[in-house]
Amino acid sequence: MNDQSGLDSYGDLIADARGIRTVMVVDDSRAHRHLIALHLREWGYDVLQAASGAEALALCRDHPVDLILSDWMMPGMSGIDLCRAFRAMARETYGYFILLTSKTDRGAVAEGLDVGADDFLAKPVHAIELRARIKAGDRLVKLQDRLQFKNARLHDALRKLQSMYDTLDGDLIEARKLQQSLVRERFRDFGRAQVSVLLRPCGHIGGDMVGFFPVTGDVLGLFAFDVSGHGVASAMMTARLAGLLSVASKEQNIALFCAADGYHARAPVDVATRMNNLILSEMRTENYATLAYGVADLRNGQVAMVQAGHPHPIVQRASGAIEWLGDGGLPVGLIAGAEYDGFQIDLLPGDRLLFVSDGVTECTNAQGEELGQDGLATLLDRLRDQRGQALLDTLVWDVARWSGRDEFADDISATLLEYSG
Repeated sequence: MNDQSGLDSYGDLIADARGIRTVMVVDDSRAHRHLIALHLREWGYDVLQAASGAEALALCRDHPVDLILSDWMMPGMSGIDLCRAFRAMARETYGYFILLTSKTDRGAVAEGLDVGADDFLAKPVHAIELRARIKAGDRLVKLQDRLQFKNARLHDALRKLQSMYDTLDGDLIEARKLQQSLVRERFRDFGRAQVSVLLRPCGHIGGDMVGFFPVTGDVLGLFAFDVSGHGVASAMMTARLAGLLSVASKEQNIALFCAADGYHARAPVDVATRMNNLILSEMRTENYATLAYGVADLRNGQVAMVQAGHPHPIVQRASGAIEWLGDGGLPVGLIAGAEYDGFQIDLLPGDRLLFVSDGVTECTNAQGEELGQDGLATLLDRLRDQRGQALLDTLVWDVARWSGRDEFADDISATLLEYSG
């Protein structure tokens, strides 16, 4: 069935709202019951009669009654008691209730409304007024039917949406596991240096990626990138870019080239340029990425780097002093022919190099203030004695405490190189 036919069927269902078809007259006066029943049959209603409240309730259990016309004053169960019991019955549709009474004081009317009566009709009953009251009740019952149909439709739609959400949520959980598996190592000790990484998506999956890979025994590559946007598209592009800096397969790693004596590291500027060209020529997506990439020579502490729109790399000296590196640069995958500038830093024993995502520096507190470079520098100064994964975990905890919340609005990631020399 196509969508339009479904809408038409739903429209027909609403148009056929049941309304009032079966009316029960409850009165201990047989003559009065028959007189009202006579009018009701003339107007096309199915009529049931009961001489008492107890008899009326018994009939209600076996017959679908749409409206009850009940005398107020009856021996045994009064009209008020009947109304209260009728409202307590489980029903699939709404039942309209009119009390027939000679009472006119406000207290009596309030009591009737309180137990669930919909309307009142003075005795003796006049046919014209009776018919008008029933038509008014018919409009209300039809409205109730329509609301019930709409609620049922809405409930069905919500049930389907919940099922779809549960399926999607399960898929995203599995996607998160796959994305996390792209970070093969969270820590490695290279002797002269130790490398630690942190990856914390703000949702099931994220657009950040961090990592490192050995080029030779004393040379290694470090990277951190952040794909624009959020969601599945960003995560898929993240996985693709992670493949370009593959740890497991050197022949697929665009940061390496093969010579007669083995693999060597490309200049960081060349890596940014190649990644920019690949995104624009092969991926053809609206997303782009920021990148921080470096090649560290552990023999002398020299690190050649490129910054392509990523937050400034940070060097924290052994003394605790903070240095911000790079001039910003253009993201990769944004502009064809973009040019990138490289730079170099010399690390001394006890120094450390940190790449962080903008999820850290742009994290806001309750007042809407960003942590920024100054705030991050303050946190790093406080954590100068922390090392490795403990430093990164404590940094996340401190950022969360500063922001006042445990969940972040953006992915948080970091790559940390600690140089011992």
